[in-house]
Amino acid sequence: MVGAGRSGLVSLDPMTGDTNTSRGTLAARARSARKPAPGELVPAAELPVARVVVDSPLSHLDRLFDYQVSQAQSDDARPGTRVRVRFAGRLIDAYLVERVETSDHVGKLGYLDRVVSAESVLSPEVIAAARSVADRYAGTLTDVLRLAVPPRHARAEGETAGVPAPAVGAPAVPLSTAGWAEYTTGPAFLHAAAAGRPARAVWQARPGEDWPTRLAEAAAAVDGAGRGVVMVVPDARDLTRLDAAMTTVLGPGRHASLAADLGPAERYRRFLAVRRGQVRVAIGTRSAVFAPVRDLGLIAVFDDGDDLLAEPRSPYPHVREVAMIRSAQAKSALMIGGFARTAEAQLLVESGWAHPIEAPRAVIRAAAPRIEAAGDDYARGADSAAAHARLTPAAFDAARKSLAAGLPVLVQVPRRGYLPSLACATCRRPARCRHCHGPLGLVRGSDTASCRWCGAIAAPWSCPACAATAFRAVVSGAGRTAEELGRAFAGVRLVTSAGDQIHPTLPSEPALVVATPGAEPVVSGGYGAALLLDGGALLGRADLRAAEETLRRWMAAATLVRPAGEGGRVVVGADSGLATVQALVRWDAAGHAAEELAARRELGFPPAVAMAAVEGSAGGVAAFLEELEMPEGAELLGPVALEHPESGERALIRIELPRQRELAAALHTASAARSARKDPEPARVRMDPLAMF
Repeated sequence: MVGAGRSGLVSLDPMTGDTNTSRGTLAARARSARKPAPGELVPAAELPVARVVVDSPLSHLDRLFDYQVSQAQSDDARPGTRVRVRFAGRLIDAYLVERVETSDHVGKLGYLDRVVSAESVLSPEVIAAARSVADRYAGTLTDVLRLAVPPRHARAEGETAGVPAPAVGAPAVPLSTAGWAEYTTGPAFLHAAAAGRPARAVWQARPGEDWPTRLAEAAAAVDGAGRGVVMVVPDARDLTRLDAAMTTVLGPGRHASLAADLGPAERYRRFLAVRRGQVRVAIGTRSAVFAPVRDLGLIAVFDDGDDLLAEPRSPYPHVREVAMIRSAQAKSALMIGGFARTAEAQLLVESGWAHPIEAPRAVIRAAAPRIEAAGDDYARGADSAAAHARLTPAAFDAARKSLAAGLPVLVQVPRRGYLPSLACATCRRPARCRHCHGPLGLVRGSDTASCRWCGAIAAPWSCPACAATAFRAVVSGAGRTAEELGRAFAGVRLVTSAGDQIHPTLPSEPALVVATPGAEPVVSGGYGAALLLDGGALLGRADLRAAEETLRRWMAAATLVRPAGEGGRVVVGADSGLATVQALVRWDAAGHAAEELAARRELGFPPAVAMAAVEGSAGGVAAFLEELEMPEGAELLGPVALEHPESGERALIRIELPRQRELAAALHTASAARSARKDPEPARVRMDPLAMF
């Protein structure tokens, strides 16, 4: 290997024999004094050693390697630039992290092969944050940098900067904080963020809140003070709304919207605008949390419970945790917001690390719609036989009144498709595929069930428990629900928003809008009613976060409905005695999160404790656990087989929260040892897995 890893040894200087690290000045003079032979590379006169991170996912290579910088490369080889190096006999990409005067390596260093571009795409702050994220999630620095920096586009990079950084102040419209005045500590947080203080808050948005405008106002306050802002939302629909609000409040050209669907040239062009300081405000989806804004003053995450904010690629970081790391390192303000509240956010509040921003109960009551549930004594038809049907008399009444008033009705269905889940009609046992044991479902236009995992046709089928041959639907998808409502409300326009057919907005006119969670269209003025169907199916999932996720989905839909004073109604298809339903009726996300956190403390589940998952084949998981030196006090749960047989097994490792870094370090060490040996059966390591059952 030509490059040298950081061995920690001190070598003799070939010119003086001095072992003191202060010998750099003498070495530099000697280099400049010696006349090179023709074609010989000459080390740079100043800071001739480059420390680089090579582009390799192998855990045992997760360290910096030293290379020499030639005199010809010296001007372009700056920290944060892309370079090419010869490593293990081949040329690979790398990032230059820093340049130093001397190396601790004993022996001759190889030279950088070339500097790919003189553009510095990595700031020291982003490199430090990426290193901390890699350590936090038992991953590698290279994997995190791959998430933080978009691929290079030479033409976009070659464009001249041209646009100066915006002047301090000068928002598009006079900054108004009237919206934040509805929250007890809202204005105080904005003043602290604008003043450069590291305020940290968990924002509980009131029902019907125009959250993009509130975030834009917060960004304007910090941007007007001359500091940078990073804001992250879960998906492209949310980003479109936030982008429009930013343009209205800040003015055109004063922010950059970073998203994966922009195309390589435009995405890289906007990334460079942020890196060069042409704009101080960066907004975007998941990867925008690493945006290299200068002088970071505020970082905000909205709807942190959405699983889209959890990176599906190694090392699987969550945007909320990355934002916390960046905020702590930059000593900047942090805001985690949403209509619901996660147990992780509640832990920040209860620990005192963050403070709540909440509206008074009077404001919440005035803005919230009327919420009814199955079993409510005052609900229409509560004493009828259909009171606990999928579409209750109260649901039909709310829909009819809304349509009669000329307003649309939102119908939220947990899943898209037709009949995505089937069970035996006799014994109610879930219907499974005979080949892979996957769940059976029914698509529109077909009378034959098929496997949702392997696609095998289940004909003929018989229940292994009772030998029955008929199915029943466990839950109806958006397609089947639209058919049922079309028959019940003949002549009313039907709109389905799910899957690949999502409507961002709809006009305020009579219509039945059937949508899956996260795909609900926004209507100007709000819906007249919302029907939240199949609540039992949502709450009955075998998932640690089932109740938390259900409340988040319900609140996201209910906040699109008009206030009760304007006739807005929400009908929930779940029993009114359930704690999650009561939290929705009271609009008490904070209380529900506190109960969730208390239950997880009692049971020993995240975020009350640190948890890691090791997944892979049975042999791979067993070999990893044998290699792992478990920290003292760590507890092993499993391994157990995953639901999908081809996914192998999963083992969970639990440890008390203050020792989270210790567990991550042990997992990284085990991964590095197996990587160095090139073990044939790899195992995936995830810290804080979203799904554990």
